Amino acid sequence: MTTKYIFDVDGTLTPSRQRINRDFAVWFSKFCETHAVYLVTGSDRPKTIEQVGEYIYYQCKLVYNCSGNDVWKCDTNVRTSGWVLPETAEYFLNSCLYESKFNLRTGIHIEKRPGTVNFSIVGRGATVEQREQYVAHDTSTNERNIIANAFNTMFPDLQATIGGDTGIDIAPQGADKSQILSDFKDTDKLLFVGDKCEEGGNDYAIAKAIAARPGGKFYNTEGWEQTWKILKNTQS
Repeated sequence: MTTKYIFDVDGTLTPSRQRINRDFAVWFSKFCETHAVYLVTGSDRPKTIEQVGEYIYYQCKLVYNCSGNDVWKCDTNVRTSGWVLPETAEYFLNSCLYESKFNLRTGIHIEKRPGTVNFSIVGRGATVEQREQYVAHDTSTNERNIIANAFNTMFPDLQATIGGDTGIDIAPQGADKSQILSDFKDTDKLLFVGDKCEEGGNDYAIAKAIAARPGGKFYNTEGWEQTWKILKNTQS
């Protein structure tokens, strides 16, 4: 049975919010030529194309942007969610932004995407160095987990999960990455690679769901370099 490969993007195929490594891009493009490849990412379509490039994006069977809430096949939009963030939830996020002890702000802290929202204390405008500063802060304070847990307690119909290095992904319950599995047959052999497969991460739901399927398997990668090694080993 042919394996269908599903990949996260940030921290899996690329450094977080950066372009794919050139050598890996060449290798991965050839991989896409001989394997059924799907992407599922919290990012929107323009950011995903910016990161992996148009050629790889168009090689994929389907790309599930915004955690599967905005689905594309090349330039054709398959479906898009119309969900919007409730005002009370937005007020809560703004209060978290105000109360955070991390003082650096770079703008675009609540980014509204089709069917989902990304929340970031440091902001989407941060440079690589500024993002690294926030990662250090988050590692020492566990800030994102604290905010996500508080959010999930206050808004039980929604779900906040840790995504990327600096963000929190927010969507309705069930509108996480695992929702894409409705597009696959129960008999499909699936392999998923993501960097946030631990509980509370935005890859957890899909990794858990795939592991429960016959022949399903997932890998929790530490970065694109490890992803490359995983793929080479699966072919050996």
